[in-house]
Amino acid sequence: MRMGPVDRLLKGEGNYVIGTAGHIDHGKSSLIIALTGIDPDRLAEEKRRGMTIDLGFAHLRLPSGIDVGIVDVPGHARFIRNMLAGTHGLDAVMLVIASDEGVMPQTREHLEIIDLLDVRRAIVVLSKVDLVDADWLELVKSEVIEAIGGTSLEGAPMIPFSAVTGEGKAELVAALGALLDVAAAKPDLGRPRLPIDRVFTMSGFGTVVTGTLVDGTVTVGEELEVVPSGAMARVRGLQQHNRKVETASPGSRVAANLVGVEKDQLARGDVLARPKTLNATRRVDASVRVLASAPQSLRHGVELQLHTGTAEVGCRVIMLEGDEIAAGGKGWAQLYLERPIAAAPQDRFILRIPSPSTTVAGGRLVDVNPRKHSRHDGTVRESLERRAAGEVLQEELRKYPRGVTVAALLKATLAPEADVAALTARRIDNWLFDSVAWQSISQRAMRELDAYHAAHPLRSGMAREELRSKLGVPPAAFPSVVQGLLEDGRVAEQDGAVALPGHRVQLNAEGGSAAPLIELLARQPLAPPSLSEAIKQTGVSAELVRALARRGDIVRVGDDTAFTKDAYATAVAMVREIISNSGSITVAQLRDRMGASRRPVLALLEHLDSERVTRRVGDARVLR
Repeated sequence: MRMGPVDRLLKGEGNYVIGTAGHIDHGKSSLIIALTGIDPDRLAEEKRRGMTIDLGFAHLRLPSGIDVGIVDVPGHARFIRNMLAGTHGLDAVMLVIASDEGVMPQTREHLEIIDLLDVRRAIVVLSKVDLVDADWLELVKSEVIEAIGGTSLEGAPMIPFSAVTGEGKAELVAALGALLDVAAAKPDLGRPRLPIDRVFTMSGFGTVVTGTLVDGTVTVGEELEVVPSGAMARVRGLQQHNRKVETASPGSRVAANLVGVEKDQLARGDVLARPKTLNATRRVDASVRVLASAPQSLRHGVELQLHTGTAEVGCRVIMLEGDEIAAGGKGWAQLYLERPIAAAPQDRFILRIPSPSTTVAGGRLVDVNPRKHSRHDGTVRESLERRAAGEVLQEELRKYPRGVTVAALLKATLAPEADVAALTARRIDNWLFDSVAWQSISQRAMRELDAYHAAHPLRSGMAREELRSKLGVPPAAFPSVVQGLLEDGRVAEQDGAVALPGHRVQLNAEGGSAAPLIELLARQPLAPPSLSEAIKQTGVSAELVRALARRGDIVRVGDDTAFTKDAYATAVAMVREIISNSGSITVAQLRDRMGASRRPVLALLEHLDSERVTRRVGDARVLR
């Protein structure tokens, strides 16, 4: 069952913001005064000149009991930048057209902006109806129907209105109620954003900012981050419609009294957000639509002004397909910004030529943390199309070919509640790898190990750190990578090294046969020659010696001393026997028993100490 405004009010979800639009002197401010009793023109210069220069604000309580915030925008062409700062977060718009003048140039530009921002709930207010007769009014209505045809406002109701006589006021209030009755409450995504449209100070309070809150709630006492500057502020107080509140809900006009920041640390275009939930960016990928009325195509490399939220920033347009988007056409582009701004996926934007100031295009941000793309990479468009279709998490994961933690992925996509189980990915513990990336890592690991085994057949495998360096994965991810490769049967672990599952040490493949070395050590098993001398006599390689030691054919008790396996067992038994009979053993005792020089005997005893078989007590050893 559809929830009406009264139901939403009872549930605390009735927060709506309506904006005005229209040509200068068509009665936008007079309309707001007639509806609310509040003059939105707050600046002395606006009073003196009788025209709106900057954003103005008011609020209206509808008969249903719901309070609606109203944003009044300037209609003069010179103040379009201010008008654009007021279009953020609108639930509906009142397009005001003076009945005595009809559709004018700024009517059309404001209409194009509303269309590019995809605002679909609207009422056309035919103001100053007291100045025209019925026949003229019908002509104006026909002109308006033609003007809004094919835009997001097509089919919007038209209400004749007079701020002087009050004609149409009741009908307009009823139409606003009906319009918002079908509007869904703004979602609470748990990551509040307050794009700032006004900063000022109040005596006794300090710094105050205003804006339209989206994506979450803000509570008095909460710590917020100013993006992009990174400054921190605490919310000392909140107001909605000039009333103090403890918590502000998404979709509402909010005034926030802040402590911890000064007025000169804040500006229109900054965004208040929970710490670490919103990143600044200088590069965005976007779906762009060029107005049919644009004076020329949107070309690669052109420099424009980007308006999104309450921010305005210069940007350079990088075409991601072709060299231009023709007037009336659509396409994909990457916008490189002059300075960092705060933005989120799905935010709408407007592009304008700086001079002469002209609106030329607009659209929707699809990726606010993209990499620099190759213009001729055909996969970029496919990725953006999938992202625009809702596959945000999957496409974000593809940015991390070396893996990403679940927490980092959810933070990057601003989707803390997203279901990662639905991803086409390899998950190991808290690490995620896109399926294509994981396949690439697996194949690379197998190629590197195969090459290593060919170069070093006498080694049991590659050291873990060497493999990590070859694969180029971050140290934090590598344990999960090895675990995943082991689980997939792609690799095996041998003696602390990583190898292909079928790898076996081939003792005759390098450095000659092992037999001569073992034979030489076995001639005088308890008094073997030094390893360096044995290697010199037999011509075997140091690599082969290490392989024999790893396999257990010889036991290396020191850098330059080794015994055959059988000789080592005999010597250890001899040590145990002497200690058992005498209580301890000295180097001289063992030397005489083995018939060897001091070198191999001392190396053996020190080796047994390190292996915790014996323990040195003075000049003797005892069993542990």
